[in-house]
Amino acid sequence: MAALFSSLAARVKAGVFALPGALLRLPLRIVRLLIGIVRAALGRGRPEPHAVARARLLLCMLVFSGVYLAIAGRLAMLASVPEGTVARRGIASDAVASARPDILDRNGLVLATDVKSASLYGEPRRLIDVDEAVEALTAILPDLNVDELRQRLSSKRGFVWLKRDISPQQQREIHALGLPGIGFMTENRRIYPGGTLGAQVLGSTNIDNQGIAGLEKWIDNRGLADLHLAGFASDRQQEPVELSLDLRVQHVLRDELFTAKQKFKAIAAAGVVVDVRSGEIIAMASLPDFDANDPARSLDPKNLNRLTTGVFEMGSTFKALTFAMALDSGKFNLNSTLDARSALQFGRFKIHDYHAENKVLTLPEVFIYSSNIGTAKMALAIGVEGHKAFLQKMGQLDRLRTELPESAAPLVPKRWGELNTATIAFGHGLAVAPIQVLMAENALVNGGWLMPPTFLKRTPEDVAKVAVRVLKPETSVKMRYLMRLNAEKGSGKKANTPGYFVGGKTGTAEKVINGRYSKTKLLTSFISAFPMDDPQYLVLVMLDEPQAVEGTYGYATAGWNAAPTTAHIIQRIAPMLGIMPRKDLPTAESILTNTTLAQAQ
Repeated sequence: MAALFSSLAARVKAGVFALPGALLRLPLRIVRLLIGIVRAALGRGRPEPHAVARARLLLCMLVFSGVYLAIAGRLAMLASVPEGTVARRGIASDAVASARPDILDRNGLVLATDVKSASLYGEPRRLIDVDEAVEALTAILPDLNVDELRQRLSSKRGFVWLKRDISPQQQREIHALGLPGIGFMTENRRIYPGGTLGAQVLGSTNIDNQGIAGLEKWIDNRGLADLHLAGFASDRQQEPVELSLDLRVQHVLRDELFTAKQKFKAIAAAGVVVDVRSGEIIAMASLPDFDANDPARSLDPKNLNRLTTGVFEMGSTFKALTFAMALDSGKFNLNSTLDARSALQFGRFKIHDYHAENKVLTLPEVFIYSSNIGTAKMALAIGVEGHKAFLQKMGQLDRLRTELPESAAPLVPKRWGELNTATIAFGHGLAVAPIQVLMAENALVNGGWLMPPTFLKRTPEDVAKVAVRVLKPETSVKMRYLMRLNAEKGSGKKANTPGYFVGGKTGTAEKVINGRYSKTKLLTSFISAFPMDDPQYLVLVMLDEPQAVEGTYGYATAGWNAAPTTAHIIQRIAPMLGIMPRKDLPTAESILTNTTLAQAQ
């Protein structure tokens, strides 16, 4: 460094930089001063330690002074630029920073992406005639409020937004006006090519392209908002988010739910398809829904996602959990019998069977006849505390968290006695989010592993980290047998899809209206798995207040509406998921006889 300054001083003395005498002397003094400071800082010529330290301190002061002078100079330059130009630069930077990653389905199809769109702004200080601008702009954009527009353009501000997201045709027409002080900004706008497909799962963004609901909000909460602030999330720099959803299955699910909702005159319908081995959500739909490109409609309470933000008494689909609890406890087996000849009495309250058999039932008969009495007696035999502990273990008493920010907490009785255990055993008295029941019943057929559902793709390693064993493997085998038996001989016969080894459990719950159970307003559901000899997928279908129609013989229960709807869904989605129909299906008993667990029974 010292050699460099010495060379520079020599060149100046030699006249290489020829300057007038008055101007030459000042730079020479500055250069000599700098050379002296640097030499002193390096310890050349002045070996005293205090002199070297003083020189180094002075050098640091000079460097920092130079930095501050550079900053001050830049600020002065920015101050000399018209305010509108600075505003435009700042807004443009924000527009780029608000870019979002694409959202893809499991096969790489685009579910959400950004497109560039023009937004209109004004610079009031540059306008020549406000009235002329207002008249011309409202002629092209009639939805603009005239008074508000005039107020904005008459202000003393350097920059004002006039309208976000205008069409290319409107942009061309406004540009042709040639109005000074009126310009366009290119911004990122979120679009959803599928429209209604997966709208409640994907969520929505606001005018600034920030996630405000669904997975869009989850993406922001994962750090996208922080990246925007840091300036590291611009345009195509972001990796796409790959979901577990399958757009093909999503379309079929929504289509069949829409058809069922109309056919059975229901006020709402909902459904889920889940991979039983990983907990991945393959499809989810809740009707009525909305076009994701029109997020304002998502605020309508009728369009909420009933599967995650609604809580319901799930009726007899909940009985499957009671059976699993009873079998897993060892107190009951498939040969056990329960007396269902008379109603259960709790003071003035009686528990009846919907279709009373009025006889002693075997445990499989309790399942296929959907006996409330038999199911309640099993739960009472386990006991109140044992029942609560089992439901807690199965994730039914706490709020279920997924990637979707929107979730509902279950409604659990404050005082839980024997009557509560008896009614909860067959699906009344405990209201949960349907996706919670789906998670628990997934464990009934996958070998006894409870895993939280996810909307993201999971690897086998991911599954191993989150899966918790909650049932014995042999209990899962017996539950698959009972569910298949129900499709062969019980209330789920209309879900017995030709060529597919389907099993499941129906559920019909009376809705609570004004504090009382209604006999005419029902919530019907069917939870099924296929193929039952090697379960791969679980399907849940719900219909809210379905009506008896032609062909249901006056019935509006799940076996007449939710079960056949499930059959239609499975028949269409199974080939998409790589499960082809079989000519000769085995019997329900084969599930037991084809395992060594049959001998252990």
